[in-house]
Amino acid sequence: MTATSATEEFRAARDFLLEHREDYAAAYEGFVWPRPERFNWALEWFDVVAEGNDRTALHIVEEDGSGTKVSFAEMSARSNRVANRLRSLGVRAGDRIVVMLGNQVELWETVLAAMKLRAVVIPATPLLGPADLRDRVDRGRARHVLVRAGDTAKFDEVPGDYTRIAVGGDGTRGWLEYGPADRDSDSFEPDGDTRADDTLMLYFTSGTTARPKLVEHTHTSYPVGHLATMYWIGLRPGDVHLNISSPGWAKHAWSNLFAPWNAEATVFVHNYTRFDPARLMDEMERNGVTSFCAPPTVWRMLIQADLGQLKTPPREVVAAGEPLNPEVIEAVRRAWGVTVRDGFGQTETAVQVSNSPGQRLKEGSMGRPSPGYRVTLVDPVSGRPGADEGEICLDLSARPVGLMAGYHGDPERTAEAMAGGHYRTGDIGARDADGYITYIGRSDDVFKASDYKISPFELESALLEHEAVAEAAVVPAPDPLRLAVPKAYVVLAAGWEPGPETAKVLFAHARAVLAPYKRIRRIEFADLPKTVSGKIRRVELRRLTAEGGGTEYTEGDLA
Repeated sequence: MTATSATEEFRAARDFLLEHREDYAAAYEGFVWPRPERFNWALEWFDVVAEGNDRTALHIVEEDGSGTKVSFAEMSARSNRVANRLRSLGVRAGDRIVVMLGNQVELWETVLAAMKLRAVVIPATPLLGPADLRDRVDRGRARHVLVRAGDTAKFDEVPGDYTRIAVGGDGTRGWLEYGPADRDSDSFEPDGDTRADDTLMLYFTSGTTARPKLVEHTHTSYPVGHLATMYWIGLRPGDVHLNISSPGWAKHAWSNLFAPWNAEATVFVHNYTRFDPARLMDEMERNGVTSFCAPPTVWRMLIQADLGQLKTPPREVVAAGEPLNPEVIEAVRRAWGVTVRDGFGQTETAVQVSNSPGQRLKEGSMGRPSPGYRVTLVDPVSGRPGADEGEICLDLSARPVGLMAGYHGDPERTAEAMAGGHYRTGDIGARDADGYITYIGRSDDVFKASDYKISPFELESALLEHEAVAEAAVVPAPDPLRLAVPKAYVVLAAGWEPGPETAKVLFAHARAVLAPYKRIRRIEFADLPKTVSGKIRRVELRRLTAEGGGTEYTEGDLA
């Protein structure tokens, strides 16, 4: 594939970040977003770097130990064949296609193929049921669905006039065959130019508090926007990058597609049905993983295993999804000699704030604004930007490329999110004199007790310092005197039993590490409700707290 001016503009920006990967000040001050009028990342970046390139682009290791490696050149050819196959099945530019696949080669080649066709991808996790799929087909106005053969029955309850394409199927039950694609040509001719602001992806958010939003990303907002994510992770050409994420969610595109292939690194995937920390570390050692990203839930499970079994830890380790608790960071530092670096972003954006390589880290802080992002804290009362504490917002006068086009089909919600010249994240943070931002919580999670503002994240971090606690979530519980008091829902670590004695131990720990007004006053041992992407649904916990009914231990009763 011949490089274009857009390719060269993208490469120059990419190389600038690689050159200054450990010099945050230079990267932040000097980085300029590429803003081409026309750009197709699959054709004008991936295919360009893939030409004659036999290095591994994708390496998947299955639970039984078998593996698949696909080179950059092979992935380019495969995606061309799939693009031609999908075109023959009626997929056209602008068509919306629900892609519901697991971590399998077909996922990556399909997304590249759709990009080449200028079709719009609606990513979906295979964990979704018929009700969620109806929502995606209806609100996404999908004209095609492409799923694993084993998931086709879910669509029996999803009405609509859409093309049904099955991967691994035999064409039965009215489903068209995805392959074999090798009967199609590996030479692809696009049927038109791709405008940079053409829609590329429609993401349904995880819905932690309300009905999932439909986030619209363009051919630049994610492919180009994730140059910032590449910088945060610290990826280099030739790296082997492992990201723990389920297909269908934005973080999978962040770190299993755009960021590593922007850097010309290998995407490494270990497929498993049940998470096994020892097995994961064994595969990391065997396959030379150099950079690793995982959500806090995975990090918490890892530190309960023997981290020392990994003799060659990754050079770069990061966490995203929710803030990582300091005690987890310290445990990894002791065992591996590397520091887990937090990053903050959303489905609506690439990484906005992060601890990138070479920055001085401050305990509890998620770092400073990413190159290309002008972040300000907006006072929730006055609405003025530049506050020391307030809603984390992006200055739209310097609109970053890595920001969504808007909430698809919802102009009112888009206008609300972009009001006052700022994109409003809905997250609260505090900025110190050096520009470091510390996460406080979602604006709808922070609550008051005795007129003191309480950050659930801070209290959860304090609980997680105790060896008995595997996971914790704090919500307000009604109180006649204080209006509300902090209540903790706790998942216990192995070897600990729920009951009054364990509750007394945790109350004592909370008294020792928290200021009196922040102390945990109530504890309930229970599993935490989560979205299918693994985020805690505190809205559900607040409802359960209001209704009561669980076995609750109160500090005063156990004193």
